[in-house]
Amino acid sequence: MTTMRTRITVIVDNISNMGINGEWGLSILVEYADKMILVDTGASGLFLKNMERLGIDVRDIDYAVLSHAHYDHSNGMPAFFENNAKAKFYLRNGTAEDCYAKKFFFTRYIGIPKNVLSDYPDRIEMVSGDYKIIDGVYLVPHKTEGLSGIGKREMMYRRTANRWLPDNFSHEQSLVLETDKGLVIINSCSHGGAANIINEVQTTFPEKHVYGLIGGFHLFNKSNNEIRELAGKINNTGIEYVCTGHCTKERAYSILREELGDKLEQMKVGYQVDFLL
Repeated sequence: MTTMRTRITVIVDNISNMGINGEWGLSILVEYADKMILVDTGASGLFLKNMERLGIDVRDIDYAVLSHAHYDHSNGMPAFFENNAKAKFYLRNGTAEDCYAKKFFFTRYIGIPKNVLSDYPDRIEMVSGDYKIIDGVYLVPHKTEGLSGIGKREMMYRRTANRWLPDNFSHEQSLVLETDKGLVIINSCSHGGAANIINEVQTTFPEKHVYGLIGGFHLFNKSNNEIRELAGKINNTGIEYVCTGHCTKERAYSILREELGDKLEQMKVGYQVDFLL
């Protein structure tokens, strides 16, 4: 019997590595059995150059997933569509060009590329609820109440026709993989809270063990005490592996390392981790 492999490779992250450039953004490749799944496209077309440097052909990607509707994860979408002719791109239902940073009267658009939804309608798949891409690979939305409070605190809003609403991150989703060690979660910024996301996946799959979480935790603007509190919550979930970078940044990573110890790994361009199926 042939053992099947899952390999996760960081294509884009803030930290350059192996002579390959990084940027403020994230893109992660998942090789699951005989399928290739791209999570996010970073903040530019850099992901294409990095894939080439890593010996990966973008034309071979079978599926693509947008973790959430922010520019630093979606700006490469047009370049992806222009270089890959087959992969569906899975977005959470309700995703729109409506995400802004807002402080008092000052606003800045931080959403997906303008017109990408109308320019590539045949390539984009809007999904709702728990969604299975293939056997062993799932998309899970937020199920935690009150996430708009996080949006307000982060000064992240969604613009409607008549008013500004604090972001409740209904456009954010987790990619969940079944592996030999248990479930592995990929959620690129974890705006809804890293511990909340682990608990959401545990609730969604109560009969399965959640082994690990990979992604940014949006901690660059949090206090040391808030970071330590999150680390405690992560430890309480019982997961055994955490890989973080991007919007976690260096200070928070150092504090998490003190609290989580050897279960914590640093995300960087070219980082790889393998699991079996």
